[in-house]
Amino acid sequence: MGKLNVKWSRGFKSNPTTVTITKRPSGQYFVSLCLDETKKQMLKTNQSVGVDLGISHLATLSNGEKIENPKHIAAQKKRLGRAQRVLSRRVKGSGRRNRQRLRVAKIQQKTADSRKDFLNKLTTNLVRRFDIICIEDLNAKGMVKNRKLSKSISDASFGAFKIMLESKAKMYGREIRVVNRFFPSSKTCSDCGHIVESLPLQIRQWECPACGQSHDRDINAAKNILAAGRVVTAQGGNRRQVKASALKCNSRRTVNAQIVKCA
Repeated sequence: MGKLNVKWSRGFKSNPTTVTITKRPSGQYFVSLCLDETKKQMLKTNQSVGVDLGISHLATLSNGEKIENPKHIAAQKKRLGRAQRVLSRRVKGSGRRNRQRLRVAKIQQKTADSRKDFLNKLTTNLVRRFDIICIEDLNAKGMVKNRKLSKSISDASFGAFKIMLESKAKMYGREIRVVNRFFPSSKTCSDCGHIVESLPLQIRQWECPACGQSHDRDINAAKNILAAGRVVTAQGGNRRQVKASALKCNSRRTVNAQIVKCA
């Protein structure tokens, strides 16, 4: 291919065992290198946290911290819609249609890259701060069947968040505890353990009828997820095992680079 002008995303010391070059629909070329390198284990923080995922707030932690959902699709909605309308008027097979197709693909690629970048930063931050992270075993594929929330759930990418978190936890020596998806984390009082019969999604604040404690729905759920993760392990219960295919080996590492210009 000759000499390539490459913008590297990170450095590496070992020699690559595999080099893969891919081209995206937006016209960008990327190089992926498979390397044999050892990752250093992070220092113990002796901290644990429960994480509740949602739409308005992508993640709510049991310590009361809330991470806003950037809503990447909504940020590019007007621009993408305008570009797609122009594309629909172009004659098929023409040069103008091909150029407009690339413009649409670049907007869609920017949305995907923004989402991936945000999730990577969020999961890395959680792994650095906490030794034990408790999350729910959400059925992401089933949740997107909800016609009213499917776009918002897809944009939040609960499945990608979970895969990234489990992979980085395995790589850096952290522990992920997955709570059963049918555990009523939102409807259970984190103070007394009382379970309310019904708690509609639009109710964000509620008061326990047993002890009178007032709860924020998401923070209460995160506290219950943390408590459930601790109880299951203490009792020696069976926790869902993480699939090996979803985890990266400690000694393997992939480095991505974008080809800016070919010379």
